[in-house]
Amino acid sequence: MKGLVMAMNRRARWEIRIFFVAWLIFLYFRAKDPFSFLVLNTFLGYIPIELSFHLGKTRPKSAWLFWPLLLLWLLFYPNAPYLLTDLFHLSLLQPYALSGLLRVTPHLWIYFTYMIISAMSCTLLGFWSLNYVSQVISQRIAKGNGIARVVIVVILTFLTSVGLYIGRFLRIHTIYLFINPEQFIRPIMDMWTSNMWIFVGLLTFIQLFCYWILYLVMHNTAQSELPD
Repeated sequence: MKGLVMAMNRRARWEIRIFFVAWLIFLYFRAKDPFSFLVLNTFLGYIPIELSFHLGKTRPKSAWLFWPLLLLWLLFYPNAPYLLTDLFHLSLLQPYALSGLLRVTPHLWIYFTYMIISAMSCTLLGFWSLNYVSQVISQRIAKGNGIARVVIVVILTFLTSVGLYIGRFLRIHTIYLFINPEQFIRPIMDMWTSNMWIFVGLLTFIQLFCYWILYLVMHNTAQSELPD
């Protein structure tokens, strides 16, 4: 478990930063309408990953800094898995020919590649972020208790699904909550419908399933690296 929850080392953090800077610059010049949204969404998806680099059991040392930073992470974290829902925009490229078969048009598959790279990088690293931050929280408030950590992961995932609904269907970006929050109070209060709960339940299940798979992979990798 130690290898599973450890923070990213310095080299890995800088590799991730360099990748996202380079990828965002590339998207800025290459992703054209109606897919120019990829630049902003990928940037927003990277923010919680960067924020998690600055959280730890003793970092920041002051609780007055730790909890606001954690809240900021939570506000931005839904942007990481949010990019998975962006894949629906591939329908704008009309991927199916009249024959019913997928078209082999290079333009289609180029944008498919752009969206997959953004979605997978933000989502996978986002799940690492969730795994790491949940461990940090459990260490801070429950001395690393395993059950407490599971509860924290479920709660954070549920809140993330609510955030995904707000972003996808109310079209409220996280950054808008800082710019003009009062504009979105009424839509958020009125969103609690049966369809919303179904969406939140399904997305919570999908996220927990993907998190579990990634957890197993990291856990078994960590175990295999232990000396005999």
